[in-house]
Amino acid sequence: MTTADREIVISRSISAPRELVFEAFTDIRHLSQWWGPEGFTTTTRTFDFRVGGTWDFVMRGPDGTDYQEWISWTEIAAPERITLRHGEFQDDPNAFESILTFAPDGTSTRLEMRTIFPTKELRDEAAEKYHAVEGGRQTLAKLDAYITEIVSKGAQN
Repeated sequence: MTTADREIVISRSISAPRELVFEAFTDIRHLSQWWGPEGFTTTTRTFDFRVGGTWDFVMRGPDGTDYQEWISWTEIAAPERITLRHGEFQDDPNAFESILTFAPDGTSTRLEMRTIFPTKELRDEAAEKYHAVEGGRQTLAKLDAYITEIVSKGAQN
């Protein structure tokens, strides 16, 4: 069964080793610095990075709106792949699956975020109402900028 009509796929090449890019997704001190689209901040309530562990957090939008978020990790294969379920709360029937792959690309890392929604309608709503494609691109751009800053600070030390 194909999932193409239920997917959003976003990728970006980041000029850093994949171990560092992977770590930026798996350590809360990094995640809280860059997670979310432009203008969003993230406040973590709980964070337990392991298969079956959860990240319970609130994203605050530029207009002050709070969005309750919940992630559970279903697969971790460091530093190649992370699979997770993401919804507003545990057991959210509209939760979606994201598969993140970290592929070496010379001295860079090719990061792909493949999100699979339960239905085409939920995918379309995420894309149209919540601007998921642009938001995903902005999130990966923030990650890229954050990692570039870490690398440049490391080079100065």
